[in-house]
Amino acid sequence: MIQSVPPLRPMSLPLGQEPDEALIVRAAWLYHLVGKTQEEVAAHLGLHRSRVVRLLAEARERGLVSVSIHHESVRDLETEHAIADRFGLDFCYATLPTGLPVEAHPEVAAAQGLIARRAVGSAAASLLRGRLAQGRLTVGVSWGRTLEQVALHLTGVRNPEARFVSLMGSLSHNSASNTFEVVQSFTARTGGEGYFLPVPFIADSIDDRAVLLSQRSVAAALDIACNADLYLISVGELSETSLIRQRGMISADELAELHRLGAVCDTLGLFFDACGQAINHPVSRRSLAVDFQRLIGRDVVLLGAGIEKVAAVAALLRTGVARGLVIDGDAARLLAAQC
Repeated sequence: MIQSVPPLRPMSLPLGQEPDEALIVRAAWLYHLVGKTQEEVAAHLGLHRSRVVRLLAEARERGLVSVSIHHESVRDLETEHAIADRFGLDFCYATLPTGLPVEAHPEVAAAQGLIARRAVGSAAASLLRGRLAQGRLTVGVSWGRTLEQVALHLTGVRNPEARFVSLMGSLSHNSASNTFEVVQSFTARTGGEGYFLPVPFIADSIDDRAVLLSQRSVAAALDIACNADLYLISVGELSETSLIRQRGMISADELAELHRLGAVCDTLGLFFDACGQAINHPVSRRSLAVDFQRLIGRDVVLLGAGIEKVAAVAALLRTGVARGLVIDGDAARLLAAQC
């Protein structure tokens, strides 16, 4: 039986590896501006109360606290709070922004996207590292280049009781970002176990999908996925450069049709419009993945990396599936500006 773990608390991320100055600012912001007690700040940050007292004292000694907090990081804390409040999240964690222009040369934009994925991957790996340190944990993961970065940044943790399970069909093009490789990478770094859906992500027909779902190995993997303790999912922006299009899982005509229907994002083989409403499309009826509705109300963390995904992230947050968000700073500021 899978051992349950405490739910995520607002902005309750493993912050012990943050630079001391960033941790000082975060503690001061929670205490002086949010109005939390020292005990609540300690619980929020996963620290002992005595360390919170020292952090608050140092904030005053450095002149960071007067009527307001004098530090650039405050802008990002306010951004996190605005996003979490707008979308009803338990927490939002935004990495530091790059400061690169929104409208940039394609090569600069590509570099910015890679930086964003690495930053979000590192932050999400820190979150996951903290959860794995609590003991037995089953983690459901989707696919994508950001999930790949999470696995690459997950170092310094061993947990043979950890289980990682794919949330979607794992037989796809050989790529480090498909679910099979992502799960393999997580298990290699933690010494845990990996479980896969040994089927394609998108079946050739609805009848084929039914046959594949009837296989006992598929049903067993889906059962594990439906009962995971934590879910890490990504979102696609439905463009010619998005992963689902680059991997040939939808055609150019299907992409155009989805746009005509109002779709702006995809996750787990489903498509959603800007209001977070599901789009009824034949591709969705052929996809093999965990039932999206089974994730509502669960410990789901959405990973969003890249300014091109702001609209997609906002749409998926409006579905109510996510309890937490890890996002890069540039995208976070654009998202907060829409709140």
